[in-house]
Amino acid sequence: MHFSDPSAVPRRRVFDRDAVLAAAEVFVRQFAGENPDAGDPARRIAQITAEVHRTGTYEHTPAELAFGARVAWRNSARCIGRLYWNNLTVRDLRQVEHPDDVAEHCFEHLRLATNGGRIRPVISVFAPDRPGRPGPMLLAEQLVRYADDPRSAERVELAKELGWKGGETPFEVLPLLVQPGSRRPPEFYEVPEDAVLEVPLTHPRHPGFAGLDLRWYAVPAVSDMALEIGGVVYPAAPFNGWYMGTEIGSRNLGDADRYDRLPAVAELFGLDTSSERTLWRDRALVELNLAVLHSYEQAGVTIADHHTESTRFLAHIAREDRRGRPVPTDWSWIVPPLSGSATAVFHRYYDPPDPDLRPAFIHREPAPPPVCPHVRA
Repeated sequence: MHFSDPSAVPRRRVFDRDAVLAAAEVFVRQFAGENPDAGDPARRIAQITAEVHRTGTYEHTPAELAFGARVAWRNSARCIGRLYWNNLTVRDLRQVEHPDDVAEHCFEHLRLATNGGRIRPVISVFAPDRPGRPGPMLLAEQLVRYADDPRSAERVELAKELGWKGGETPFEVLPLLVQPGSRRPPEFYEVPEDAVLEVPLTHPRHPGFAGLDLRWYAVPAVSDMALEIGGVVYPAAPFNGWYMGTEIGSRNLGDADRYDRLPAVAELFGLDTSSERTLWRDRALVELNLAVLHSYEQAGVTIADHHTESTRFLAHIAREDRRGRPVPTDWSWIVPPLSGSATAVFHRYYDPPDPDLRPAFIHREPAPPPVCPHVRA
């Protein structure tokens, strides 16, 4: 197998002290500008300069880490749910590096974020990259993914190469794959049942919908991006908000290259699929999305609909505008994949995404295949 995931092994970063210092100064001045009690930024910059010259990097204070993580969410051009960026719960786990400990804290992240169904935005920040000592990484798009999801195919194969015996039943949760900071092979960990809240899908008007045996999980915890703050990179920093219904109904379950359930929904509702002009796909999408929203509400699990979330996003833009801050936005990601032109976010322009804006969640750079004796290059 050729495992091409960019997070397959730790990045061998070249630490450019001047670049780290330049990024640190920009961040410290931003931190001081938005936190009047932070004190004179010049003093903090001098401390960081001495530390970088001594070690090649520096350590954020807890307050800097929390601020940086929250601003990274605020800067996320593809996220429609940024109104609550300042309410992100930040778990400072920078001393955690061993795969066993990383996995256990990831499971605790899921429990904390689930909160009995009242989903809390949470980020868990593990050890950063340091000169000659890369931090650990998570080899998954999200902390929870299903093995029968076509997007999971390569990770399922890697997990089996590592010794996992599962993946034979529908909606089976993939094990968590943790890549140590060293060149050792990844480790896999079964996700405990009490860490994953799942919602069986039913429909408010069609009892037969339950017979489709669809479900989805409660917490969308993204785990394949690094967090960069002031020149320091945290390669493992899983974070979550809550789902917008269309992410599940239109994309995860509806896309042809994912679960492709629109034909089954159309058949259940007796829709005419003989021609695209009957708009059977559109009608099936509405019913599937309605089932998602209904099921999560019935289960007491936080979820947003795309119309409400669109209005909230414009409120976020207005609030940020009053503070003189731009809101970088990728229109193609902000406009929902269902009834886009009927939502408030469709009919306007936005500040373009800025790839150099920091703090930020960044996609990790491509790397060679993992060092695993069972994986063929």
